[in-house]
Amino acid sequence: MANIQERRDKNGKLLSFSIRVFRGRGLDGKQLKPWTTTFDVSPTWKEDSARKKAEAFAAQFEAKCKSGEASDNRQTFAAYADYVIQLKEERDSLKHSTAVRYRELAKRIYPAIGHIKLKDLRVDQLNDLYTALGKKGEKKVSCRCTAKIDLESVIKKEKISRSKIAKEKNMASSTVCAAIAGKPISKKSAEKIADALGLKLEKAFNCFEEKASLSSKTVIEHHRFIHTVLQQAVKERIIPYNPASLAELPKVIKKKAQYYQPEEVEAIREALEKEPLKWKVLTHLFLITGARRGEILGLKWSEVDFENSKIHICNNVLYSPDRGIYEDTLKTSSSDRYIILPRETMRLLSEYKLSQQREITSLGEYYQDRDFVFAQYNGGAMHPDSVTDWMAKFSERHGLPHIHPHAFRHTMASILYFKHADSISISKRLGHAKVSTTTDMYSHIIAEADKNNAEILEDFFRKKA
Repeated sequence: MANIQERRDKNGKLLSFSIRVFRGRGLDGKQLKPWTTTFDVSPTWKEDSARKKAEAFAAQFEAKCKSGEASDNRQTFAAYADYVIQLKEERDSLKHSTAVRYRELAKRIYPAIGHIKLKDLRVDQLNDLYTALGKKGEKKVSCRCTAKIDLESVIKKEKISRSKIAKEKNMASSTVCAAIAGKPISKKSAEKIADALGLKLEKAFNCFEEKASLSSKTVIEHHRFIHTVLQQAVKERIIPYNPASLAELPKVIKKKAQYYQPEEVEAIREALEKEPLKWKVLTHLFLITGARRGEILGLKWSEVDFENSKIHICNNVLYSPDRGIYEDTLKTSSSDRYIILPRETMRLLSEYKLSQQREITSLGEYYQDRDFVFAQYNGGAMHPDSVTDWMAKFSERHGLPHIHPHAFRHTMASILYFKHADSISISKRLGHAKVSTTTDMYSHIIAEADKNNAEILEDFFRKKA
């Protein structure tokens, strides 16, 4: 039977009844935390009447608890959100990388609504949170520096050219020019320029930390986490509806997917001829497959079919501070796919495999072979950021536009669209769950490709005329 306790103010006036329902014992024999709720007393009720009503409510509450229709609705959002993350991660319904991201988002969410009880959380409170997140100052931008002295005069005095500074310090000439023009550059670049001129950073540059507002996309990330938590509360019948479903969300302005032009692709391919074979093959695979960074690093030789010129994308290499470098399943089930490769790519892979085998033989027991196509010096999986860092330095070395692994994904899609490939085949090659995802993402590329189609038709009919 439910336990009912009175709650009175300091003057002895009856305010409410606290109701507790025994929940049983766990597998370890310890008593589980009871179900609890509160029954508020109206000021117009007599105490005898109030107790009878409370007893009737308690009987209903106990019945709902035992049938699974009710639970503790006094939990705070923060406590319940931590429970949901842990629950979903243990049930494998939430990837570890997503759980890590949720915990990052929680750092901004909990100070605002973490203390609020689930039953008291309102739509207007969520709207206020989303508005606050979108204001300037929520996002910290890395330290930026501007020249505090006449760098041009110092360079002339030291008899050193801009290009020489760029070359010696492994940075882009445009960055040196930007610093001389008084434009803000990264602290790391400022340190390199100051060192090249024999100066201390604080003497040559003023450094400051910029603050910016979160993008609409990031605000919606916070919303999705909140919605997931509250939806679980609805599922467990802690709250009757999900207030996040009624919140007003910021409008997301879709950014056009950036891709490299044909002449840029050719320049990248030419520059790769001067790089180590491993990085040449790795970058080539990014361009040809359009695969994600973790998918390329997760590729193993056992999934390379030399006979049929294809690879099987079925593994993912990720990094998180708590786990380090680890393997995981792909982003979605549709991401598991086979990709047909051209002869040139298979030739490069074959050449690289022979080179890698010679290296493994020379290292002997020191190399722990885990079958990765692209591995660390000891055979372990590569850190995903090492690829991004290498490509940034590669582009600086050769005076190329800033190169990022994901841009190759967009480049491959654009090449296929301009060559009149259909959206279904492109979507499958990219591993998208829905074709609509592909068409939405590359709508501007499709429109550009359609202009070419119009020109082709115009030329055709002009000739006929």
